[in-house]
Amino acid sequence: MRNLEISRSKAAYHAARLFMGGVFLYASFDKILHPAAFAEAVYNYQILPDAAVNLAALTLPWLELLLGICLIAGVWLPGATAISTGLLLVFIAALAYNKMRGLDIHCGCFSTETTEGPAGHWTVLRDVAFLAVSAYLTLYVFFRQKAI
Repeated sequence: MRNLEISRSKAAYHAARLFMGGVFLYASFDKILHPAAFAEAVYNYQILPDAAVNLAALTLPWLELLLGICLIAGVWLPGATAISTGLLLVFIAALAYNKMRGLDIHCGCFSTETTEGPAGHWTVLRDVAFLAVSAYLTLYVFFRQKAI
């Protein structure tokens, strides 16, 4: 019975790790290919100083790519899970902050295209679901994995 429980826990962990790795990989591609459009999306959030917008737009997609690779490959997991959880917290805070300010901005989460329309409550809820999976991974890597 205990072995079945352990194998289910490991299967859930691996599925969550691959899922979040795929999310970060997918999120990075369009932003890497269209850095100017992503810089505009970052600018529209009106959170960063103008001087930091381009730096954020150039580094965030590559960080997402690296996190996705690490999660899928299963390497550097303590850092990858902690950073992915932190990034998701920042993304959710930025989305929620702009919703509270009444700004209808394009998320820029998975695409630099503005045809998707403004980020809404569903965007925040989706990111909260991603955060839950990422937090599970972080807790598993730091606490559960060592106990098994």
